Amino acid sequence: MTKTFTLAPKRGEYVDVTDLWAQEKYQLPAADLARLEKLDAAYRALVAVLYNFVPTSGHPGGSISSGRIVNLLLYKFMAYELACPHRQDNDILSYAAGHKALGLYAHWALRNECVRIAQPSLLAKEEKDQLRLEDLLGFRHNKVQGTPLFTQFHSKALGGHPEPVVPFVRTSTGASGVGDASAVGLALAAADAYGRNCPIVNILEGEGGMTAGRVSEALACAATAQLRNLVFHLDWNEASIESNRVTNDGQAPGDYVQWTPVEMLRIHDFNVIYVPDGHDFKQIYAAQKKAMEFKNHQPTAIVYRTVKGWHYGIEGRASHGAGHKFCSPEFYGALAEFEQLYGVQFPRFEGEKTPENIEKNYWAVLQTFRHALEQEKAVAAYAAQNIRDRAADLRFMGREVRPTLGDVEKIYTGFDPAHPPEEFTFQPGQGYTTRGVLGNVLAYLNKQTNGCILTGSADLYGSTNAGNIAKDFPQGFFNTVSHPLSRELSVGGICEDGMAGVCSGVSSFGRHIGVASSYAAFLAFAHVAARLHAIGYQAAHEAGGKPNTLVLFNGHAGVPTGEDGPTHADPQALQLVQDNFPKGVGITLTPLEVDEIWPLVTRAFALRPAVLSPFVVRPSYKMMDRAALGTDPALAAVQGVYYLMKPQGNPDGVIFVQGAGAGRIFVEGVLPQLQKEKAQVAVIYVTSRELFELLPQEQQDKLVPPQWKQIATGITDFTLPTLDAWLHSDQGRACALFPHKRGLFLGSGSAAKVYEEAGMDAPGQLRAVAEYLALRKHSNWQ
Repeated sequence: MTKTFTLAPKRGEYVDVTDLWAQEKYQLPAADLARLEKLDAAYRALVAVLYNFVPTSGHPGGSISSGRIVNLLLYKFMAYELACPHRQDNDILSYAAGHKALGLYAHWALRNECVRIAQPSLLAKEEKDQLRLEDLLGFRHNKVQGTPLFTQFHSKALGGHPEPVVPFVRTSTGASGVGDASAVGLALAAADAYGRNCPIVNILEGEGGMTAGRVSEALACAATAQLRNLVFHLDWNEASIESNRVTNDGQAPGDYVQWTPVEMLRIHDFNVIYVPDGHDFKQIYAAQKKAMEFKNHQPTAIVYRTVKGWHYGIEGRASHGAGHKFCSPEFYGALAEFEQLYGVQFPRFEGEKTPENIEKNYWAVLQTFRHALEQEKAVAAYAAQNIRDRAADLRFMGREVRPTLGDVEKIYTGFDPAHPPEEFTFQPGQGYTTRGVLGNVLAYLNKQTNGCILTGSADLYGSTNAGNIAKDFPQGFFNTVSHPLSRELSVGGICEDGMAGVCSGVSSFGRHIGVASSYAAFLAFAHVAARLHAIGYQAAHEAGGKPNTLVLFNGHAGVPTGEDGPTHADPQALQLVQDNFPKGVGITLTPLEVDEIWPLVTRAFALRPAVLSPFVVRPSYKMMDRAALGTDPALAAVQGVYYLMKPQGNPDGVIFVQGAGAGRIFVEGVLPQLQKEKAQVAVIYVTSRELFELLPQEQQDKLVPPQWKQIATGITDFTLPTLDAWLHSDQGRACALFPHKRGLFLGSGSAAKVYEEAGMDAPGQLRAVAEYLALRKHSNWQ
């Protein structure tokens, strides 16, 4: 008997939009269709213009193929108030396909212009909260563009991929798949904050963007958590940079993957609506209306078959990142439909191709759009009335944050580093783990704010102690139906990459802090998502938004994870985040002792970084006796450095120590010997390079005199470049100890044996310190 393969039962449903046409409620009125066609003609012409005047930079093809999808979302289905882009209860449209940015800018500017003409009272009062035609002069330019009209109009600097300097853009997207994951995080945070009556998060993506592994992880999270407020709009045009057949299309194998987007989304348990013609407003309308009606609590995807570069004159992969030559006959041909419909002619470019001349003609072309829409008042009025209706929808919904969710602001302002709660006082000689205490500190902040911290972990909640963060809340993974108050997220299992993106979206929504946890070696994968979050965080705050910190909980950092071998006991993770963000945007923490964690975490939060990356280790260590050792108190850790040993007068040597494993060996096996010998050595432990560098320069120089860096060496659990700020001489660097100093990856074994192999056990550190001090004494090193 032959057996056939069938998919396991799914909660989601499948609908072909052509099955809906017979029902009157899914039919787009003819009056709407005529107005939408004219709006779309203006939109496609504007896309062509944006590409032409950058010059010739951007992605016209995908912007055009997705244009009608977005048109109906903006004017018919999303609930939002145009005048208030920072309202948290607005529906969201996230361009996960960030290369479609010129499409986003064209839609936003066209919408703004129509409202300006027909109902200006609907516009935001401040220009920073609008995207005007004038702002299009800043496409793919930065703040120092300096051309006359850019300066005169105070045009926004519009990135090549969307950033939250643009109204209604909540996250920075662009790196493949990160936008999908962050949008899932936005939807998750919205569902938690508002409950059943929550904002809808729409994701715009293409099938090429779906091939990234982190997308599968994000889809798994959305379906598992039953995020019914997530709608995934898939622009399936089959064209990427190199291929015109990205996926299996049902007839022939794909060049890259062997699934169709419908299959991919059904496997992940989404409701899926298939639209055979994604350029047909009637089909798009029916699909988007149906998407609002599912009752099974699953997220929904609409898969639209489209043509990349539709009606542009260049189609398929040739239109992905390229288009018509500057002011060529073909470019003007792409504008002909608009000219005919609106009865205008765009001015042609003349003269030299100087930046000023190009900008002058660019602005004349944009003014032609303005004049055309002012003459075609019916089109502008139609658009503006729909925008008014969308704001009315939002008011009617009456969305409110659930009263049991606390105020995330308290995490930044409500806790004093100098006064830890009683549970964070520790006894010298007793055993503790830094990972456990970090989890408990975050748990305390979570409890005090009634659940403002949502935590993801790579199937390691118990191992890293990230599970502690959610211990005071209902157990189980967050699910909008079965576990709506849980604080633990399921992000597809062992999925650091997608998890970091989801947690960045959680933080970006503005009501929570997202924590992503794993081994430091693998949380290094999160660097891309963390960097995009930081870019978006900075831009959003500049524009008036209020995203929150993303926390990367590096639960098993470095050499102390030695039993797992070099794949897991990786010293490089700190190097990927330390010094890789603008000043104050990213903060790393490398505590030596458990009593440093409360002051470090609360101090770091008070500085409001975009990304906070604490590094803690797996083993349990006995608490050191600061009084007996004569070290600085734990509170001194907030300075970024503190003294394990301080000399009288000028030191014979300066040693910087960083990392809880190597630091512990130094404290127990080297420091007593130096004290016994009454060595005049400064031993400085580094808890955070960033916290140190945020101090006033005078205080930095007092803590670490600049001349000391000329004679300093170091001992670190991490890579040699992480000591660069402290070791300013070739001799000091040559004397430094770090895991890879012998030119080999270290093997597996207990932490003690791995340190011995690295030459970083107590005898190895003593030997290195003695050789360093001898070199200082007997050489010309000054």
